[in-house]
Amino acid sequence: MQLKKALWKVLPLSLITAFLGGCQNLVLLNPQGPVAKSQSDLIIWSFALLLTVIAVVFILFTIVIIRYRERPDNMDYEPPEDEGNVWLEIVWTLVPVLIVIALSVQTVKTTFALEKPPEKSKDIKPIEIYVTSANWKWLFSYPEENIETVNYVNIPAGVPVKFKLTSVGPMNSFWVPELGGQKYTMDGMIMDLYLQADKPGEYTGRSANFSGEGFTHMEFQVVSQTAEEFKKWKEEVKSTAPKLSEDKYNDIIKPGVVGRMTFSNHHLDYVDPESLEYCDYNYYKNKK
Repeated sequence: MQLKKALWKVLPLSLITAFLGGCQNLVLLNPQGPVAKSQSDLIIWSFALLLTVIAVVFILFTIVIIRYRERPDNMDYEPPEDEGNVWLEIVWTLVPVLIVIALSVQTVKTTFALEKPPEKSKDIKPIEIYVTSANWKWLFSYPEENIETVNYVNIPAGVPVKFKLTSVGPMNSFWVPELGGQKYTMDGMIMDLYLQADKPGEYTGRSANFSGEGFTHMEFQVVSQTAEEFKKWKEEVKSTAPKLSEDKYNDIIKPGVVGRMTFSNHHLDYVDPESLEYCDYNYYKNKK
């Protein structure tokens, strides 16, 4: 009896908590750039198509159970023997095939389109940033700007960013939900990922792949700035930030949790990115 009373006290609180939790913004459907917008549209399109199928199935199910249910006026009814209906069999075979085709075509088109800079920014030169995952932190190297940051990355708003993903240690997953989908980081490999923020703001990135006890701390901030702010930040880093020595780099990538760091050079001076193997469709396509 006491257990039942306790359950009746806890249940309402649990339901209220669940409903309030649903009031938070769903970042996947809050796109802040063209890449995330394309993927969000694809998700909505897929849900709409599947919900249409569910609606049709439930409507037909309701019609069948109401129209053909047992009633006082048909208690003795025996349906005739039927060997099958060719047209019905064609319909229920063809419809699922058409649904899969509709989902596949849109998914393939969107996926391949995102392997290059966003269409709206195709005339803007992308900024290139190397992303290196380690246990349990993220390193961002700007080869052209000669800057490196740890656990945060600044980017200019309205400019496509070509992230070149790699890892030192276990495979991980680089994900900024409001800017685009995730892509894996692998030791000795490079994968390209294009992202873009339409306006200034801060967006939380995280690891989407379990990599040990410090996995929950593998979050980073993407800070989108105006062109003037980004230029000012670069100049400030070059004049005030310390240099990243090879010893310091080797110390950073050891397993452990660290805070934000900024350096006026990058570890690519010690690790040749050209020695890494590309794992990228467009790279091999162009090479051929």
